Amino acid sequence: MSTGGIVLVALAILVGLIGIVVPILPGALLVAAAILVWAFVENNATAWVIFGVAAALIGISTIIKYTWPVKRMRAAEVRTSSLVLGGVLGIIGFFVIPVLGLFIGFVAGIYLAELANRHDQRAAWTSTKHALKGVALSIFIELTGALLATAAWAFGVYITQ
Repeated sequence: MSTGGIVLVALAILVGLIGIVVPILPGALLVAAAILVWAFVENNATAWVIFGVAAALIGISTIIKYTWPVKRMRAAEVRTSSLVLGGVLGIIGFFVIPVLGLFIGFVAGIYLAELANRHDQRAAWTSTKHALKGVALSIFIELTGALLATAAWAFGVYITQ
């Protein structure tokens, strides 16, 4: 693959990594797709092995991201409906206050849903904090998997050049 092609793949990976932290794009999926394009263009055994490693890392991190934080939020009795309302208000907030509104709306949505369920401000805020910790853990797990996949790709680029 040419240097320009490698730069384009790297940019796609970077956009995917940003998409994990700012959940507008399907981040890990974009990272995997960029590495797949690289492997397809390189079309050698090393590139396909690197893609397999990257796909496995992203797959494992995706499984962990959906199980570990959810288990912690359930232990804290955070309801799924609270997360859904947080997501809906986060999306609305994104358009009301670009970018920052996503986070404000998400927190407000979780808090309001928990307040409606618990009827106690302190308990609602405690649940909101648990939900935010769970979401942060989920993002961290996904980002770690994507960064490890990116490192595998960078190693693959190095050894195939």
